[in-house]
Amino acid sequence: MNTWPILLLLLGVAVMLAWGARRVHVPVPIVLVIGGLALAFVPGLPVVEIDPQLMLLLVLPPILFQAAIFMPWREFRANLRPISMLAIGLVVATTGAVAIVAETLIPGFGWGAAFVLGAIVSPPDAVAATAIFSRLRISRRTVVVIEGESLVNDATGLVVYKFAVAAVVTGAFSIGDGALEFLGLAAGGIAIGAVLGYAFIVVNRRIGDPTIEITLSILFSYAVYLAAEYAHTSGVLAVVAAGLMRGWHAPEVFSAQTRLRAATVWDTLLFLLNGFVFILIGLQLRQVFDGLLGYSWHELLLYSLAVSAVAIAVRLAWVLPSAYIPRIFSRRLREREAPLDWRNASIMGWSGMRGIVSLAAALALPYVTDAHVYFPHRDLIIFLTFVVILVTLVFQGLTLAPLIRWLGVGLATQPWEEEHLARLKIAFAAIEEIDRHATEAGLNPEMVETVRAEYAARLKRERLVGLTAGGLDEPTRRLRLAAVAAERRRLLKLHREKQIGDEVLRLVQHELDIEEVRLTPQSAQH
Repeated sequence: MNTWPILLLLLGVAVMLAWGARRVHVPVPIVLVIGGLALAFVPGLPVVEIDPQLMLLLVLPPILFQAAIFMPWREFRANLRPISMLAIGLVVATTGAVAIVAETLIPGFGWGAAFVLGAIVSPPDAVAATAIFSRLRISRRTVVVIEGESLVNDATGLVVYKFAVAAVVTGAFSIGDGALEFLGLAAGGIAIGAVLGYAFIVVNRRIGDPTIEITLSILFSYAVYLAAEYAHTSGVLAVVAAGLMRGWHAPEVFSAQTRLRAATVWDTLLFLLNGFVFILIGLQLRQVFDGLLGYSWHELLLYSLAVSAVAIAVRLAWVLPSAYIPRIFSRRLREREAPLDWRNASIMGWSGMRGIVSLAAALALPYVTDAHVYFPHRDLIIFLTFVVILVTLVFQGLTLAPLIRWLGVGLATQPWEEEHLARLKIAFAAIEEIDRHATEAGLNPEMVETVRAEYAARLKRERLVGLTAGGLDEPTRRLRLAAVAAERRRLLKLHREKQIGDEVLRLVQHELDIEEVRLTPQSAQH
């Protein structure tokens, strides 16, 4: 059977499922994981295999790069301690706890396979959680911590995964050598990512073509990953570092057209990757089931529930103490960092849904070791990983919104004060620029007053719809573009001076981008 038409057809089905999920306000990953499971029971579908060495390369770079690009850097840095506690401490703790339970419970599993399983299922994915948060307006700090954790914990879990797989494949591992190598991998990967990220920014300043810039961004994520891997450092951390560098400079370096188009392109690409991976696991599950014939159904049920329960319980047991215990022993921490109330900490504890990164890591397991024997318990590891993703996405994902409503934390205020300040400041900047530009260019006073009145009205918080681009003469168009440029300069200045955060910057800049694109002639946009 020809495989590619089947894959394309299934991707089309995944698109329709995603559309249906959004219509009924269900996170898309939940529908995809259920759809992937259903594929395993559809007769006549081919078994699709992909080279394990290509799996992580295909999936990880764009996912990590996109997450890093849109990570609010200032808020990420301000919450670095709780993020690190979750993304490093919790990942290591979960890996160890899952390994202990798996090795103890499953006969002949072995510590190597147990740590591989633990590393695969340890990092949660924030996609489903943030989709729910966006509807319920959860506190911004909680969202930033969970998104920051998801970004860094992927790096932590995948580095641990790399060591665990290497230990199984080679049959040798030293804790001391491994710790030193871990530090070398991390430092080297971050350094390579930062250097290449800065070089990418320098190159982008000279391009000025949105299509080329976005295409290069996608290719760049793969290039950074490969460069770091060939240098025997962490490709994952290199991509994260490069993405953070690119995201930090994006408001000043990239054009309005590039920013507007990039968000849509990245969302589409990541959706296709998610759909592809879940379809792939669905088409491989039947073969995985064949490899589990030596286990009874109740043994598989016991192992699955045990591993899933440990992954959930360790997170719940970790989050609340880590939010409070460090504050007890550190006066400086109490003075510098606002406390996290128990309700938001509970939401963080219940937001441990696993996703595409865990699934891609499981599918990337090699088939054989260096001793030319089958990778121990590979089918069981993939099966248990899929069950953990299924349980956490469906069980925790569908109960997260009711839990938020029950705790009463879904009505958190947004940074309205910062947004109000930004809108007032940029409106003043626009009026100043209009007056200056009108004086220098000798423009028609009536036209100038019409444009000036719109910005004066914005100072009173009135949201007026601007004139359509098609109805503007050239002097008016240039005047309004000059005003938008002045607004953007003042907005970036406010952000550099830390008067507004990343969220407000992106919100207001997005509106300015739309206005600039609307005012720019079509010939100048291509």
